[in-house]
Amino acid sequence: MHRRTAAFACCFTIGLPGTGLAQPAVLVAPNVVPIHDTLVTSGQPNAASLAQLGAAGFQAVIYLAPAGVSDAVPDERQIVERQGLSWLHIPIDFEHPRDADFDTFVRTMKELAPRKVLVHCQVNMRASSLVFLHRVLIDKVSPDVAYEAVSRVWSPRGPWKLLIESQLRRHGVAFELY
Repeated sequence: MHRRTAAFACCFTIGLPGTGLAQPAVLVAPNVVPIHDTLVTSGQPNAASLAQLGAAGFQAVIYLAPAGVSDAVPDERQIVERQGLSWLHIPIDFEHPRDADFDTFVRTMKELAPRKVLVHCQVNMRASSLVFLHRVLIDKVSPDVAYEAVSRVWSPRGPWKLLIESQLRRHGVAFELY
């Protein structure tokens, strides 16, 4: 599996209640890609970043890597839920993504709407791919526009390319991955 190891910081401006002051909250994770005001994808955030998600306005986290991956934050669920955020885990084997994984992701995103969501995995390959499919097939965003977020992270290949292509074909969307 291709991995990008550089961590990127994505800043959000949050208001401090009652002060009228804004203060940046930082999401430190590989390949942070803000999609829009209520959706961000990334690789694995560190524990300190996870602990700031509520203050940055996030209301839910979807984690797409299996629990046993080496760079997982062992108490991620507790860190997230302690802030009152929803934490949902859809463990996807990187070498064997399934149509059922995407179907579960679609149901989960529907349940979470219109909350601000962080979708992450290890390096934002799983997350960027499923969010691309969701944006194109569910939100009806142009594939050319939606794919820009994926291309910032990687060019899907192997089983991920097959999954994306099969889902696009199944829904009658013509698009060539690059």
